[in-house]
Amino acid sequence: MNTDRIEALISMLVTFGLLVLMALPSLIGVVRDKRVDRQIRRARQEHADQESREAAREGRQAQKSSSRSTVPSTATWYADGRRSKKLVSS
Repeated sequence: MNTDRIEALISMLVTFGLLVLMALPSLIGVVRDKRVDRQIRRARQEHADQESREAAREGRQAQKSSSRSTVPSTATWYADGRRSKKLVSS
């Protein structure tokens, strides 16, 4: 191996090392987020199971949560803004 090839190899290794060093925090964050998501999903499932057990014990149906969003639509926000302007101006 001559000097040019050794320098090219060192440059490639340094470049690869920098790439790994820059990508590592992002990869750690993704792994941590997935772990937290799994814990939240497990806790929600355990909570739902507990509610259904309590409901069965009391002889009633468990309350189901709605999957629909409770955020008002754009039309509602627009209408609220228009109403408040009318009230102020009159």
